[in-house]
Formats: sequence, C-alpha cells, structure tokens
Amino acid sequence: MLKNKLLFISPLVVLLVIALFGLTLIPSVQQKPKNLPIALVNEDIGVVIPHQGKVNMGNTITNMLKKNITSTDGEVPPVKWSDVESKEDVLKGLDNQEYYGALIIPKNFSQKQSSLMTSKPEKPEISILINQGMNPVAANVTSQMLNTMGDNLENGIQTQVLQGLAKQNVSLKANQLTVLTDPLQVNVKNVNGVGTASMNGNAPVALFQPLWMSSIAGAVVLFFVANSLTFVNKKQKLYTVLTQVLAGTVLSLVAGFGLTWIADLLGIRISNFMDISLFLTITYFAFFLLITAVLSWLGMKGIPIFVLILFFGAPLLSMAPEMMSTFYRDYIYSWLPMRFMVEGLRELFFFHQGFSFSGPTSILLWIALGSFLILILSVLKVQGSASDKSSYGKGEARATRG
Repeated sequence: MLKNKLLFISPLVVLLVIALFGLTLIPSVQQKPKNLPIALVNEDIGVVIPHQGKVNMGNTITNMLKKNITSTDGEVPPVKWSDVESKEDVLKGLDNQEYYGALIIPKNFSQKQSSLMTSKPEKPEISILINQGMNPVAANVTSQMLNTMGDNLENGIQTQVLQGLAKQNVSLKANQLTVLTDPLQVNVKNVNGVGTASMNGNAPVALFQPLWMSSIAGAVVLFFVANSLTFVNKKQKLYTVLTQVLAGTVLSLVAGFGLTWIADLLGIRISNFMDISLFLTITYFAFFLLITAVLSWLGMKGIPIFVLILFFGAPLLSMAPEMMSTFYRDYIYSWLPMRFMVEGLRELFFFHQGFSFSGPTSILLWIALGSFLILILSVLKVQGSASDKSSYGKGEARATRG
C-alpha cells in the first residue's frame, strides 16, 4: 500500500476539496449592508414658537439622518433613504417588499418636543417599522440601525432641552424630570412577521435543499430509464422525451405535496397547504426540466453543475442582495434559479399572498418552458458515437424483422 502513489496524493486531494468548498463561506463572512432601502416619512406639520417663528423638527431630523448616513470615503452607504408621503404608502411599500424598514415622524412631533420646555411636557414619538418577512438577516440589521438612530435622537433631544432650560435658568419640576430622563417614545413594530414556527424566518430557505436534491434524483433516474432504450427513429425518441416530461409531472406533484406535508408534520407553520403545495409542485417541475434538459445534452457530466450550484448558491439564499458583494450579487445570485423559489415561498409564508401565476411563479414557468424546448431539441441531436449508430442500426433491424 505504501508504494501506491495515490496514498501520497490523498492529502492534496483533501486540501483541494476543503479549499473548493471553503470558497462557499466567502459570501457569509463579514456581511456589510449596502444601500438597504429604508423608508423615511415626515408628517410633522411644525409648530410656531414665540420669538423663534415656525419650527419643524421633523425636517431637521430627516436632514440630519440623510447627512449622517452619507459616505465620505467613497464607500457605499449602508442605508438608502426613500422619502415617502404617508404611513399608508409605507405600509403598501413594505407589503410589496420595497423597503426593509421605515422611520415615521408623526404630525405633532414638533409640538410635543416644544412642550418639553414647558411645565406640561409631552413626549414626542417616532415609529419604527421592520419588514421582518422580507429577509430575517436584513431585518435584524435594519432594526439595530434604526433603534440606534432612535437612541441618538433621544440623547440629542435631551441635551437640547436641558441646555435650553439652563440658559433660561429654569428649575425643573418633578414631572419634567420624569419626562426628560426618557424624552422620546420609540414605537417599534414588526410588519409581515415571521411568527414562531418558521425556523426564525428561514423556512423558505430550508425547504430548498430537499426539493433541489429530489429534483436531481428524479431527473437522473428517468434519464437512466430513457438512456437504456434503443430508438428506431426520432419519433420514438420524441415519444420517450414526452414520457419523461409526463413522469416528471407526476414526480412534481408527489414532491410538492409531499414536502409540504412533511414540513407541516415537523411543525413548520404552513399558512395555506394547497397554495404552498402548488407552488412547490411548479418549482420542482421547473428544476426537473432544467436538470433533464442539461442531462439530455451532456449526460451525467452535467450533474456536477447542479451540485456546485447547490453548494455555492445555498449560502446566498438566506442573505439579502444588499448584503452581498457586487460580484456575488450581479454574477451569481442574479442567475440562481432557486432564488425564485425562496422569494415565492416568502410571499406565501409571510406576506399573506395566495398562489398566483405572477411574480416568482411566472419566472419558474418560463424556466420550465425554456428547459422543455431545449429538451425537445435534444431529439434532433446527431448520433455521434459508433456505439450509438450501432444501437440505432440494431433497433432498426429488429423493427424490420418484426
């Protein structure tokens, strides 16, 4: 055994495999948000203060937030503020997955802040909305940033009021001291929440791997079945391909409804069994046709493509595009077919949307259609090898004798 060269090569093979799959960790290391879209609503109507005129603290705050978030060293800023007219418009945008969160300044903000200088102080309020279902990781980052902004804003208000009272040489009453210890009410609310039985919002990502692997398994099994047949003519080959597609349809129904049933059995909250089952059925069918189309042209040499897609693509599915590097976002994530599965499941799980043939479902159907056309074209593929020609001749001879 010691004379076998493979024994000494094996450490290099192990290191090569570790290095290759270690590359899958790159996107997850040191994630930094870039241009996270966050809505900013300023409904403050301002207040008229004696000897100062009209003051609008909402405008002051929004200008300060935009200025503080601007990058000065050429790097992309972590937040991209979007001015929105009203809370109602923000809620629509959150439901349409346009923003990861929102900061809302109400109409009476200036009025209440100015009251802090009086004997009857009222706490000003701001509202923070976190679009939790859009992406759990990005939602946590957004929550941390907006809460930090709220804390800084509260400290600024406290300092400003105390300095103003000191200039006026005003002694504070008990009720004023109570309010000024915590002069800003920050109301935080999760919108499109992930609930308690969704694997912390990662259920759509968790369902991908079993569906993807079963798609590969189903496509490979039917490929071997079809490949074991001898075709007399292209008509027979077309019939076999169509039979593969029909069998794939049955497998899709089994996988779609079966995976939903298993997820429900394991305790994952299934908002609508039929809607999720139908979506997973279409997703499986799209994946199955995609893999079968590649196998029809490359044979089993095409399988490593889908294994690499699994290992390099899966870590990206749980990340928000705004937290990826430009390379991974533009050249890998944007081309992953499974991202449409995750996006569609998020809509069904967290955004209270029913099954429809629009959005991610329509894209999966286009993938299925394109794959089907490529699979049909494989019927016209030239029989290149001698063994193929021999098999074709033998099949034709058997047909003639029959």
